[in-house]
Amino acid sequence: MSYQKVSIDQMADVIMEKLDKFKDTGIEEVKKACKHGGKIVKEDINASAPVRTGKYAKSWTYKVTAEDSSSIEVTVYSPSRYMLAHLLENGHAKRGGGRVRAIPHIGPAQDHAEQEIERELERTLKG
Repeated sequence: MSYQKVSIDQMADVIMEKLDKFKDTGIEEVKKACKHGGKIVKEDINASAPVRTGKYAKSWTYKVTAEDSSSIEVTVYSPSRYMLAHLLENGHAKRGGGRVRAIPHIGPAQDHAEQEIERELERTLKG
């Protein structure tokens, strides 16, 4: 740890400078963790999605949809098979009666990514 001698008059400015530097470092680490979280969700969905032809599982991707100096938004989506996602995740009614069972694969992937993001941020910001 480095020490810096300052007068009482300069102390507030020096403290604010150090806090701004820490804030910027923290924001960059959060953005990096969120991008990694999007990748985790995509990979988990690819691994746990129902496979008949494999096209649904392979269709998932992620991208940064909004980013500014202090926030980021990462979207995980299926551009070509989006109409199947809620039917497979939640189940649906059959035409002749009865129901098709749900195959949860999006929710568990999201939960896993949230846990990984938390672990990564704890590890990065503590160390």
